[in-house]
Amino acid sequence: MKKNAKTEDAILALLKARGAMQAVDLAEKLSMTAIGMRQHLKRMSMEGMIQKAAVDVSVSGAGRPAVSWELTAESHNTFGDSHALLTRDLIESARAVFGDQGVDQLVNYREQQTLKNYTVALSEASSLEDRVQKLVELREQEGYMASAEPDNDGGFLFIENHCPICTAATICQGFCRAELSVFRSVLGPDVDVERAEYLLEGGRRCSYRIRPNTSGHSQTTEDLRQSKSNPEKETPDKEPEHPSHQTRYLIIEE
Repeated sequence: MKKNAKTEDAILALLKARGAMQAVDLAEKLSMTAIGMRQHLKRMSMEGMIQKAAVDVSVSGAGRPAVSWELTAESHNTFGDSHALLTRDLIESARAVFGDQGVDQLVNYREQQTLKNYTVALSEASSLEDRVQKLVELREQEGYMASAEPDNDGGFLFIENHCPICTAATICQGFCRAELSVFRSVLGPDVDVERAEYLLEGGRRCSYRIRPNTSGHSQTTEDLRQSKSNPEKETPDKEPEHPSHQTRYLIIEE
């Protein structure tokens, strides 16, 4: 085992959860000296684990901006996801053997099983805060590095700093659709759930805004998809004045 592995794993975890950070802030979080932290960061940078974060010059102010560090793409993709390539290969194999329809059935089955398990787990949670916290616990157990922060509107920002199925989702985004649908279902009709950040669209993480609503109905992603593919047909208010079918009479003269 690498001598500095434990400390470097902790640094990677912090950068994964919080995004770019400066050496002094990392040192404070891990109760280290700034000099010792910089030695770790230099070594990790040389090994391709981290990189210097881009600096926004418009907000950096006068003088030389402080250096912040962030994960490289390689670290993001492999963090805590040792089975990612196997999962991707299995999905590609399923598509080759069963076609897109077979993969859709697989995703739908997983969605229904997740929905069933989450519904049972949240059954005792009455308030929105309790439901969100229980969802955080469930996602943490599944490796999503989940957390939730209250906002100013009586809702929450639900955050997933890591996605253990990210590699699979890049070739089958049905997993992402299913995730949003499950969240909307288990959190109940009294809340709105909308995606705020999306890893597959360049976001650093995936996050969702969860807010109370007053409509009493929370539309799922499946509802949206069906409404687009099967629009309602208009029903005429009255019968047409000239029906296409007319009665014909046969007159027989004696």
